[in-house]
Amino acid sequence: MSMTHYMELLMTNQPWNLIIYMVIPVALAEALVATEFFTVYLRGSNAGSWRTWNKWLGTVLGFYFLGIFLNLTITVVPHIEWRGIADILAVGSYLSGVIPLFGIALLEIGVIGAGKSVDEKMKIHFILIIVFLIVAHIAMVFGMVDPGITGWNPHPAGHMQHQGR
Repeated sequence: MSMTHYMELLMTNQPWNLIIYMVIPVALAEALVATEFFTVYLRGSNAGSWRTWNKWLGTVLGFYFLGIFLNLTITVVPHIEWRGIADILAVGSYLSGVIPLFGIALLEIGVIGAGKSVDEKMKIHFILIIVFLIVAHIAMVFGMVDPGITGWNPHPAGHMQHQGR
């Protein structure tokens, strides 16, 4: 069975790549979603400390993922020999997570949405989190697919492999 570059990245250099590219961003994103829920649920009462955590998590996650994006697009992506559409969807979706996550960081530090009301900022924040969750799940699903299922052939026609006995 073949694997996508997404899965290969996570499996290489164990456990460090898994921690750097999956555990840290996913844990921060899940914490961000949780604090978002509590901020909305407690809105108007005791949401202050949840909002502080939410702002901190959004900023840290956005800049952390920007670092991942820059690292992978500079050092890895230019050298990829794509393994079909599943590979492209997995890697592309994973990397596209930088748009909503860095957007959240920019929103939190006031670079975007500065003239917006609290409700308008909250709506933008929700939309960005939802977009990230969608692209992250697309990346995970297609990242786990055997690229051969979507038509990739690791052995071009006419190329024979010898099997040792």
